[in-house]
Amino acid sequence: MRTRGERPDVPAPDRPWHEIVPGLWMGGHEYRRSAGRLELAVVRDEFDLVQTLLRLPGHGPDAGVEHQVWPIPDGPLDGTQLAGVIRLADAAVDAVDRGRRVLVRCFHGYNRSGLVVAHALMRRGVGAEEAIRLVRARRSPWALHNELFEAYLRTGPATARLLEELAE
Repeated sequence: MRTRGERPDVPAPDRPWHEIVPGLWMGGHEYRRSAGRLELAVVRDEFDLVQTLLRLPGHGPDAGVEHQVWPIPDGPLDGTQLAGVIRLADAAVDAVDRGRRVLVRCFHGYNRSGLVVAHALMRRGVGAEEAIRLVRARRSPWALHNELFEAYLRTGPATARLLEELAE
């Protein structure tokens, strides 16, 4: 399994967040400006709903912005963690369908946020391969470089959840 923790060469993204489909954004907690300097990606009130998979203090959002926090590792997930991914994807789809702007974020905005965003796309009828391709095309080629997360998407998060629970 390849993950960010094992790949020190994974570059920070060039922007704090990218729109994957209208209303659904993917981002992280830091990004690299064109001058090469790392900057903090602080959410204020740009979004109606922020879903955070890795919470770091001082990164927002502002008071009054709906904020859903579900910390998960950038590695193997248990059944409860996968259930949270499914719930977040459902909430993101519901919010976007109601015309709300949604940001799903993790550290760089590649793996954990990619898992939730790709699953949200799948809930809207996009196939797993197309969802993975779209996330990479719109966020970064580094998005979803965690091969296990790709496998969760190809299997289907609900099926992966059941398999994980059976193994416990």
